[in-house]
Amino acid sequence: MKLISLNVGKPRLALYNGATINTSIFKEPVSGPVHLRKLNLDGDRQADLSVHGGPFKAVYAYPSEHYEFWRQELPGTALPWGKFGENFTSEGLSERELHIGDRLQIGTATIMVRQPRVPCYKLAAKFHRDDILARFLRSGKSGFYFSVELEGIVTAGDSFEFQSREPQAISIAEMNRLYVEEKYNRNLLEKAIATPALPEDWRDYFNKRLAGTVTVNH
Repeated sequence: MKLISLNVGKPRLALYNGATINTSIFKEPVSGPVHLRKLNLDGDRQADLSVHGGPFKAVYAYPSEHYEFWRQELPGTALPWGKFGENFTSEGLSERELHIGDRLQIGTATIMVRQPRVPCYKLAAKFHRDDILARFLRSGKSGFYFSVELEGIVTAGDSFEFQSREPQAISIAEMNRLYVEEKYNRNLLEKAIATPALPEDWRDYFNKRLAGTVTVNH
């Protein structure tokens, strides 16, 4: 398990559907050691803190293995590392195998798996195509957000090492299924709500869904 590319970027203006937007989705690979702090990497900032950033979205990782899928889905589209706005382009980590609360070491930092990515319109602005949001969600290839449990130094090429795992907790892949395809799957909803490291906004969201299963079943 390895950090293939370390990508950072600060807010910049971009044009989308005739309007100017402020976005940090344009990330560029950097070499050398970078300090990973509680809310982001040095040299990286989130543009809209109402939906991006915060302690449970401090750093975003996207598996390098997914890039081949997108090359087939989007022929002719340039797909350099960082294209999906990720800070970490990873190798050997997957949505299926990562559970909320899993703790890993990267460089001298400790990070924890917290949630999948739900894309906003800025991904469409990056790709210049409105259909990318639905395609991204349907693919299940969401990538994952980490919180920073211990600040430290990370460098492209560093290995990811598990410090602890939470196999009873909901996985990123199961979260994606709940969000997109199985909105009222009671077993998965209960599993998510019972996951200690799940951020509270997700817990509230799933509690409302769980209440809805009663309505649906009657």
